[in-house]
Amino acid sequence: MTNFTFKKSKLATTLSLVLGATTMASAGAQESTQADGDEIEVIEVTGIKGSVIRAMDVKRSSTGIVDAISAEDMGKFPDTNLAESLQRISGVSIDRNNGEGQKVTVRGFSSSRNLVLINGRQLANTTGDRSFNFDNLAAEGISGLEVYKTSMAKLATGGLGATINLNTNEPLAIGKQKASFSVKGVNDSSTEEGSITPELSGIYSNVFADGKFGISLTANYAERESGSQQAEVGTGWRSFEARQHQDWGDGDNATWGGVPYENQVNRPDPNSDDIYSVPQTTIYKFEEQQRKRLNSHLVLQYDVSDNFRATVDAMYIEKEVDLQYNDISAWYTFAPSENVWSDGPVSSPLLYSEYYGEGSLQDLSMGARNSGTREDTTMIGLNLEWQVTDNFWMEFDVHTSDAVEEPNNKYGSANTLSLMARIREGAATDFSGALPVLAVKGSETLSPELMEVAGSWFRNDRTDIELDQAQWNGSYDMDEFGSIDFGAAYMNASNHRREAPQIQRDDWGGMGAGVFDASQLPESSIHDKFDVSGGYFADFQDQDAGSWNIVDRYYKWDFNTIVPYAESLYGQPADSICGTNFCPSNNFAQGTDRYVEETITSIYFQYNYEGEIGTMPFDVHFGLRHEQTEIDSTSAVVNYEDFDSWVGETEFYLTPIDGDFIYQSRSGDYSHTLPSINLNLELTDDLIVRAAYSETINRPYYGDLSGGTSVGQGHNLAGAGGGSGNPGLLPLESDNWDFSVEWYYAEGSYLSAAYFDKTITNAITTTTEDFRPFDINTPIGGQRWNEAVAAVGIADKTAMRNWIYDNYADGETVYLNASGFVVVEGVPGDPLLDFAISVPSNSSNEQGYDGLELTAQHLFGESGFGVIANYTFVNTDNTYDNTSLTLDVNPETDISDTANLIAFYEKDGFQIRIAYNWRDEFLKSYWENAADNAPNPVYTEEYEQFDISASYDLPWVEGLTVFLEGINITDEYTRKHGRSWNQVTNVTQTGARYALGARYSF
Repeated sequence: MTNFTFKKSKLATTLSLVLGATTMASAGAQESTQADGDEIEVIEVTGIKGSVIRAMDVKRSSTGIVDAISAEDMGKFPDTNLAESLQRISGVSIDRNNGEGQKVTVRGFSSSRNLVLINGRQLANTTGDRSFNFDNLAAEGISGLEVYKTSMAKLATGGLGATINLNTNEPLAIGKQKASFSVKGVNDSSTEEGSITPELSGIYSNVFADGKFGISLTANYAERESGSQQAEVGTGWRSFEARQHQDWGDGDNATWGGVPYENQVNRPDPNSDDIYSVPQTTIYKFEEQQRKRLNSHLVLQYDVSDNFRATVDAMYIEKEVDLQYNDISAWYTFAPSENVWSDGPVSSPLLYSEYYGEGSLQDLSMGARNSGTREDTTMIGLNLEWQVTDNFWMEFDVHTSDAVEEPNNKYGSANTLSLMARIREGAATDFSGALPVLAVKGSETLSPELMEVAGSWFRNDRTDIELDQAQWNGSYDMDEFGSIDFGAAYMNASNHRREAPQIQRDDWGGMGAGVFDASQLPESSIHDKFDVSGGYFADFQDQDAGSWNIVDRYYKWDFNTIVPYAESLYGQPADSICGTNFCPSNNFAQGTDRYVEETITSIYFQYNYEGEIGTMPFDVHFGLRHEQTEIDSTSAVVNYEDFDSWVGETEFYLTPIDGDFIYQSRSGDYSHTLPSINLNLELTDDLIVRAAYSETINRPYYGDLSGGTSVGQGHNLAGAGGGSGNPGLLPLESDNWDFSVEWYYAEGSYLSAAYFDKTITNAITTTTEDFRPFDINTPIGGQRWNEAVAAVGIADKTAMRNWIYDNYADGETVYLNASGFVVVEGVPGDPLLDFAISVPSNSSNEQGYDGLELTAQHLFGESGFGVIANYTFVNTDNTYDNTSLTLDVNPETDISDTANLIAFYEKDGFQIRIAYNWRDEFLKSYWENAADNAPNPVYTEEYEQFDISASYDLPWVEGLTVFLEGINITDEYTRKHGRSWNQVTNVTQTGARYALGARYSF
């Protein structure tokens, strides 16, 4: 199978033989018989020490700057999660999902900017943004991995930060019968279920026919019950220039969220350039997640002759994820508010409060979800290796893989059902602490009898990926004149994303008060579930309005139980999908359909030469890679009827035309010739310097390439929006310089420093274009709207809508719907609805990135102790300006310094390892929950985590090991914020995860 192995220097080759650096080393000392019959003893090192020595040898003998991790033994990787292992490498950091490593960032470039291969192949996956989910793969099936930080012509393109290659077991490389089986129970403190979930793993490898035929089978089954406690401003923050919106209620839509200068404490001067921001919500969410994962990999190898090997392998990955949550939230309606502000230039409310007045009670909402998805990935491949002559080697590799992600729950792949109680006289959030603290005036009256069914939505999505790849590689050794590597490759990938029509009920005003009792809505507390400290409430300015109560209880109701009660309140609408529309649509033919096909053809040539400068060995590698890429995109997007319905407090709703779609087909193409050069010089037997230059590309996300303009079915007072892809996007181009110094001063010990500099062009930016894909009249700003503003004011939208009903009800354009809810539609003469369409495009600006990676690894002789430490400095001039409300070019996300420290002890069958990981604050997103289609930054704050593992080889049962693993043992939490620290967007607490198990190997 395709593995990246390169010609080693004489020194590195000798060391490799001396250290016995085989991927699957056997325990203890083995005897090997020479041709003359004499026996020699070969010491092969296993365990942590063997793993770090083999990884060091890969780094030392590599052509460029490479880091590696090796399995400690077959079926035993250093960490139970591949991403967790990768973060131990300098320059690598990870993103976690429910406390588990999922995606990796390398040298500050996010997961979608790195290329991940399995045995040199790309695997189909459903992420859509070219990232790779490492939690799909069990670590037990991986024998080793390499992180290639410098590029070579023979490496596939796509990785700006790095190319990561995962190697699986090969039976002929193992060369004998070997097996490993493990079982463990996992306890995750993040879940309230308190269950212990199983994980089973088995690997078997053997050879037959005098070692000419081999078979390897790997299987892993794992269940995980996890959860999280979250506090968030889930719909983001709205930001304004202080000089704007000085007056309240001028009728301009842009004032929605704007704060007047009066009745504020420390609001920014209206004549300044300061920016202030207001929250849209405060939400507490309590989530439970169940995951089942199955991995299997079969490898068959046959040496047809001494110089010809054939390998066939097949891989299957299955993952099911079920998700449930309950939440409680207060959505701010931007009524007149009184606030306490932080200092500028980016000002945030330390305390934000709204007062609604008599007769204008707002809702306290409680939502729930019950959804599920299933992901299946298959791969089958053929690899042929032929040593044609002593000097000429060829390889042909072909594989096909596909991945499908689809709904796996009768309620859909995503959904929300909301209950509400209209009891809010006012709402306030204290943002002065790490945890936002919500207080609601009137919440002391909350009872199950006051709860009503509110809005809901149900959705089904499906993604189908197919990938076919063929590669031909060759190498010719010209003896003292060096060698040449050459090859060609073809890859065709199709990305098909479908969304069935979202079934949405917009009765956010509530219906059915009095139908619930305490047995259906069990009460649960809020703040005792968090270990994070919140702010405190200072004296409110309006003490005569009654008491404020910190919200500390919610109803933990069951989604499956409440849906039938909700259905009983409604008759069957004319456009019903399942009677009452409390269900998702399975009619993908009636929804949005986007298809992107990408075809890449490439050829490469690389010249390799080894020599000496005086007494210093060196090797140099010159290469060129040429790639041609073609993109074809076809999309079908929903068409909408010519009216706009005002159906919520501030929500408006477009009605789709059943079966009517707008079809669009677009294409694009580009080609690149990419040079690379790698130079390695051994100054002494222990000291190596490296220098490299290369040009690399990173292709746009499939979602950005998808043509077709689609708009959201719902919108609000801020306006309507939508998006369109651009198949004509060019890839990011990077000029890369790399330099490193590596000192291998003792067995298993080294120091290294690596500097990198990258200049990026063609960065992707997002432009907003005003567009009218449909001639739709909106009531906003029309005659009836303006009359209602004059009569009742603009602050109370319900009063406005009721006024229009009282004066214009005609049963057609202004009427009560089946739920008794006032609907106001646009009519001729009202303004036409403009859509702000976000379109990705290439920027002409250059962006610079550089960094320094420092690594130290030391084994303390034969004591059994060892330590690995690294620190990475990363810098870019492509940062986000928090004081700007516009965005000229998209900033790079995930740029941050990182550090790792690993200490271990291993002796006499006992081993223990403690790992510390730290990551500095970084920009995670710049368009998340963007208000008014303006950029909205989200920063992930500094984070640290401690992990521990320990094992013991039982002396009375050979091959049997018991082990303990602990992840995040100090219960760290993550926090995200917007333009300033006080603008919290999310606090997520997951907790520690422990596993206890046993492994038997023979």
